[in-house]
Amino acid sequence: MSELAPRVVELSSPFARFAGRLLVGLGHEVVLVEPPEGDETRREHGGDAFVHWHAGKRSVTVDLAAPDGTAQLRRLLRGADILLDGTEHGAEAAAEGLDQLVHVRVTPFGLVGPRSDWQGTDLVVAALGGMLAQVGDPDGPPLRLPENQAEQLAGVNAAIAALLGLRARRRGPGQLIDVSAQACVAAALEAGALAYLHEDRVPPRPGSVHPLVPHGLFRAADGHLGGGLGGSPRMWDVLLDWLREEKADADLAEPCWQDPVERKKHQDHVFKVVQDFVGTRPKAEFARQAQARKLPWAAVDLPHELPDNPQLAARDFFTRVSTPEGERTDLGFPFAFPEGRRRTELVVPGPGDDQGLLDDPPYAARTVPESAPSPVSASVPAPEPAADEPVRPALDGVRVLDLTWVLAGPYCTKILADHGAEVIKVESAGRPDPTRFAPFMHLSRGPHTDPNTNGYFNEVNRNKQSLALDTRTEEGVAVLRDLIAHCDVLVENFSSTVMTKLGLGYESLRTINPDIVYVSMSGMGHTGPRNGWVSYADTVSASSGLTGLTGWGPDDVVGVIYGHGDIVAGLQAALATIAALEHRAETGRGQHIDLSQLEAIAAHMGTSLLCGTEVAPAGNTHPAWSPQGVYRSLGADRWLAVSVRDDTEWTALCEVIGRPELTTDERTRTAEARRRESALVDGALGTWARTMSADAAAELLQARGVPAGAVQDGRELVEHDPQLRARGFYVRKVHPVAGAFLHEGVPITLTRTRGGIREPAPVLGADTDAVLRDVAGLGPERIQHLRADGVLK
Repeated sequence: MSELAPRVVELSSPFARFAGRLLVGLGHEVVLVEPPEGDETRREHGGDAFVHWHAGKRSVTVDLAAPDGTAQLRRLLRGADILLDGTEHGAEAAAEGLDQLVHVRVTPFGLVGPRSDWQGTDLVVAALGGMLAQVGDPDGPPLRLPENQAEQLAGVNAAIAALLGLRARRRGPGQLIDVSAQACVAAALEAGALAYLHEDRVPPRPGSVHPLVPHGLFRAADGHLGGGLGGSPRMWDVLLDWLREEKADADLAEPCWQDPVERKKHQDHVFKVVQDFVGTRPKAEFARQAQARKLPWAAVDLPHELPDNPQLAARDFFTRVSTPEGERTDLGFPFAFPEGRRRTELVVPGPGDDQGLLDDPPYAARTVPESAPSPVSASVPAPEPAADEPVRPALDGVRVLDLTWVLAGPYCTKILADHGAEVIKVESAGRPDPTRFAPFMHLSRGPHTDPNTNGYFNEVNRNKQSLALDTRTEEGVAVLRDLIAHCDVLVENFSSTVMTKLGLGYESLRTINPDIVYVSMSGMGHTGPRNGWVSYADTVSASSGLTGLTGWGPDDVVGVIYGHGDIVAGLQAALATIAALEHRAETGRGQHIDLSQLEAIAAHMGTSLLCGTEVAPAGNTHPAWSPQGVYRSLGADRWLAVSVRDDTEWTALCEVIGRPELTTDERTRTAEARRRESALVDGALGTWARTMSADAAAELLQARGVPAGAVQDGRELVEHDPQLRARGFYVRKVHPVAGAFLHEGVPITLTRTRGGIREPAPVLGADTDAVLRDVAGLGPERIQHLRADGVLK
């Protein structure tokens, strides 16, 4: 079969454009359809927005509103594999009857439900999806994460959806896929809704301190640091020894502080002692000294400082972009692909540079085989399955060996399991998962001592099997080798040297299983001068620029404390896994995806590097729109998020709030004027919102086409959100030990090969014998011997 890169036609939007960029990084041919005047990002940030989102794509101009617009688009779609559709009303008319097409609709709230026609921006979707409720000080307004993180969560999910569609097309035709940005956010909150689902509580906004793990944001002599007490007794002991050496331990050497429960109970005091120690030292120097002791600390850097990061530079992370004005340096892609090759040079297209694509031959002509077609090729979609043949999820038949723990890795394998993969989670007494065993990470209504009842673990490990295996023993590693030989994928998020020390580096894995897809997810990656740095989600966010931009201003940084970085890494690892499976199906070759969690989250930092030193924390405001913000509403800690994108929406808002005179007032007539008079504008909107329930205010504004939504916490998402309820987002399953509870759902809806939550998380070791027998091929005597020798624990 002649190798042709999958062709993607992109009808762009803020919620779809990141998907197109990611597919460029995977080597797909992405064709951006622009209006005759050019995509709107050509005029954002002086054109830097177009450079970032659309470099590496091809450009075709089509006036979709013209009489022949749909026909022109259909000509382009005849030769396409994927339609990435971010339009408000969809391009179903142009796509009708094109059975090869994987049609991915990416919208703020999804295609079904009472709010499917609501207007959404990054701020409004972050509010209604639960993200805003997790960031900010407990006694202040909710705070938006910078660089459009809600939009980017939708984008990476849309890219995953596109590849799932290609994967499913190997067994049938293309299909429509519905991606709801709100659901993407609601599925990415770490413990945001889980605390309510499993403990009937809504945690307050954490400010600069993680709600579960003893980590936070600390002031340094020249900025800030992310870090804390770590997650193991060793880390506490090493930190305490360091404090003693510097005579800065205060009373922390007293025996009572050896108890992690006591430290958690009096965390404010412990953090004050640590802050006094940290505050006199430069951030970079302190981070290096901490990492030399294998303690998880990192300097909080701003995006313009990223090119100076020796780890990112050594791994060739950045892209060189050719623009009409010259070469620019931009953020790179989240992982090198395929087979360790990273796309580092891109060209910015001019409007309509590739207009000739409209005359390309139809799909079938583009994919004519050179000889007999391969049965595994996706270049030509398989025929429709027989009516009596069950429709299988996209990843059915893929077996994944899951060596991950905590959040980033399990989130990746959760996605794979949700879409049909058989995931075998290896759990070892030598590396107990804190989300099973650590009291400070436990979420349940009962005692925090049962490893089978933690809602945190049970959320990210549904649909999986559990194998108890002590990989510290030679026999345990031998069993692991037997399993590797019979798996398609191995995923781990250990530090960079663990697998090599086990004798299971990539070359060894290839000896066992030549076409294995191996995905490693260490904090810094397996190469580079900082590959041994200890990383948590908050330290990775600190190094990426995300934490440094999360705040109200340069001198008022709040930081992102919950596991957003872990979730981003998990999503990108899932994308990499499916891409590698597709690559293997086409070439017969497996590969090692050396994913760095730092690179994954840095790739989510949007235009921040291109925009340079002028980028700083900006609260909830927008650089062009006004007003945009979060306004106190009726009730305790109730807030309304509003974005006004143009003067038409401003006129509608003024009429809704009873201030029509502001539409003609010279002080507020334009967005630029409104930004100058922010006190007047925010005062008028804030006065109105304060007397309204957030939901009622949002409904009034949305009825006039103004993006608005209540800031929802975990309880409101679960109990009150009509859109998530209509989409069946929260799914009830009965766990054999923890009992019945709701799970966060799947934000990607494949209309033909739907994924879902089939089974609750496994009881510890529940599938050990079955996996050893049916997958590794071990007999009953060998299994009995392993159990007697303590290997199966």
